[in-house]
Amino acid sequence: SAGDPDLQTTAKALQVLDTSGADLIELGVPYSDPLADGPTIQAAATRALHQGVRLDDVLGMVKEVSPKLQAPLILFTYYNPILNRGIKLFLEQIASAGVQGLVVPDLPLEEAESLLKPAAEIGIEVVLLVAPTTPKERIQVIAQQSQGFIYLVSVTGVTGVRSQLESRVQDLLKQMRTVTDKPIGVGFGISQPEQAQQVKNWGADAVIVGSAIVKRLADGTPTEGLSAIGEFCESLKSAIRD
Repeated sequence: SAGDPDLQTTAKALQVLDTSGADLIELGVPYSDPLADGPTIQAAATRALHQGVRLDDVLGMVKEVSPKLQAPLILFTYYNPILNRGIKLFLEQIASAGVQGLVVPDLPLEEAESLLKPAAEIGIEVVLLVAPTTPKERIQVIAQQSQGFIYLVSVTGVTGVRSQLESRVQDLLKQMRTVTDKPIGVGFGISQPEQAQQVKNWGADAVIVGSAIVKRLADGTPTEGLSAIGEFCESLKSAIRD
């Protein structure tokens, strides 16, 4: 989550994750009504907003740090801020800051084309989400339209740490494999290296971890938090490498 506890720490966190084995880094833009996010990320966004962190501040920080990163940077943001700024201007600004991908959890599939087309022209990949409740015909359409990879939401509900993953994720992965060759990343609720390994064994190409990293960064001092997320990222990486 950008700006929690401050943007300087966020910049350091991006570099720590980059050197600790992250293949892609997803950065959340703080938003006042984060429908898809659980308590950990909501709290982080609220703290950032209280400090006055806005999209322009986040992009300013990203512009400085992105040349130092090996891993591509993906922005996680809601649809409303994109519409408020204007789709084309928003895309141009994030691209010039060094962002390479975009995840918009509340983007309606029916409106996806209005974002996908201009994004493709600018060189931003828009990653679409599939949920456990998504009907098969709709999965096929999402798989065709999603750019870069497909984001499989492992649970029904909001982001957050969960002790167990729903076993139907395995069935969903099998089902998605029948309609697409694109890489599939599984996220929402993954908080332990064992879960990351389980998801990989089920056939996922990537494991996406958010709340568990945000929580570690928020606990203790910024220095302690940065150290904790580095160790955690390395443990996830070694779990899926084995």
